[in-house]
Amino acid sequence: MEGLRRKDSNIERYIMLSALQDRNEKLYYRIASDYIEEIMPIIYTPIVGEACIEFSHIFRRAKGFYITPDDKGDLLKILDNWPEKDIRVIVITDGQRILGLGDLGANGMGIPIGKLALYTACAGIHPNQCLPVMLDVGTNNKEIREDILYLGYPKERIKGKAYFELVHEFVMAVQEKYPNALIQFEDFLTPNAYALLNIYKDKVLCFNDDIQGTAAVALAGLYATTRITKIPFPDLKIMFLGAGSAATGIADLLVLALVKEGLTKQEALDRLWFVDINGLVVSSRTDLMPHNLPYAHNHLPSNFIESIKTIKPHVLIGATGAFGAFSKEVIAIMSDLNERPVIFALSNPTSKAECTAEQAYTWSYGKAVFASGSPFDMVQFNGKEYHPGQGNNAYIFPGIGLGAIVAHASIIPDELFLTAAKTLSETVSDKNIEEGAIYPRLTEIRTISLEVALAVSEKAFDLGIARIKKPKNLRQTILDYMYDPNY
Repeated sequence: MEGLRRKDSNIERYIMLSALQDRNEKLYYRIASDYIEEIMPIIYTPIVGEACIEFSHIFRRAKGFYITPDDKGDLLKILDNWPEKDIRVIVITDGQRILGLGDLGANGMGIPIGKLALYTACAGIHPNQCLPVMLDVGTNNKEIREDILYLGYPKERIKGKAYFELVHEFVMAVQEKYPNALIQFEDFLTPNAYALLNIYKDKVLCFNDDIQGTAAVALAGLYATTRITKIPFPDLKIMFLGAGSAATGIADLLVLALVKEGLTKQEALDRLWFVDINGLVVSSRTDLMPHNLPYAHNHLPSNFIESIKTIKPHVLIGATGAFGAFSKEVIAIMSDLNERPVIFALSNPTSKAECTAEQAYTWSYGKAVFASGSPFDMVQFNGKEYHPGQGNNAYIFPGIGLGAIVAHASIIPDELFLTAAKTLSETVSDKNIEEGAIYPRLTEIRTISLEVALAVSEKAFDLGIARIKKPKNLRQTILDYMYDPNY
């Protein structure tokens, strides 16, 4: 840690940790577990974004499995080259929508590597059972493609039938080669993300973290905000800025959660409003994608500011990838409308956040209940300390994966994400709430992952999707499974 802190840039710290992971894996995970608040921003967001941009330039050793269009027909055979035979978690990306940074092609391999490091550090999945995969099908980013050091398939992206056939071959090869493996789809462009999730979610053990993991974390945060705002969860009116896979995924899970609270589906939909780059999502628009249609209300078109004034939301959720989208005017209007406005600036990395924690607290005169996707430091305003909550998917996906693996679940239905969200919200202490934080400290992440995994695996047995007989002591079974990086 002394050596790490001596480095003068975060990208150098990332390189040092990456080298340590190659050289001494147990020590790497010991440090990641013991210093999680300091290490997570380096091995994941926000620094992983910078690492992905620079990936080909800071490359030292290969750490994953690459699939190109030239491998079509041979994937089962090529998987034989991977040295580990008992794979339990696979994180796959095609690099087309890395965080809020766009199409980074094969440079996006930093994301599966980082996510799987968190599976191990946060939930104790053994590193030998983790497989990072890059669906290296080209990039439409000309600058990256023509970079002399670029490691990826140096052509424009394949799409359509050829693309989906390649993904299908891989998914089916995994079923044959690693029948107990969970596939996590990560950072796919919205249309492909939804298409792949809809094809496979009821057939194989898989989920999309951007759509479902983000949704569960946001839902947990919303449950916790009610302890501050005193507005019952079913009464919340929520507005999203951005209508891509993350925002719509949150809304889809919110509908299920609201229906569980006794609302009809239409009443739930009526609580949720979207604004995208073309204004309020209304039924008269002709440019909407299929996943937006359920949220298109019969309302006059309007811009973002006017929409806030007329609809009067209690909660504003940003998933735009547009830094500064929550302006001083936006925060001020929300503060006029609400005693405690809830502001979620969820876009990653920090450079893409809709507003900073300091802006949210300052512009709202300390009234805001704030959460972000990337970490922000504690803020002092008017003599009071505010500890912003980080809506980090690491609170959810490692526990979901651990629970599904231990239960040998066949699929991951939405009920498991509802269960995970409720469990996470219950780990938020009164002290967290007093400090204005709607998520627990990251230092508790392994305990949180254990609780999420226990609740998820219990639910899997209840739903009849577990493929083994239920152990007598499920908590102990999970604990026994978890990798311990202590010497």
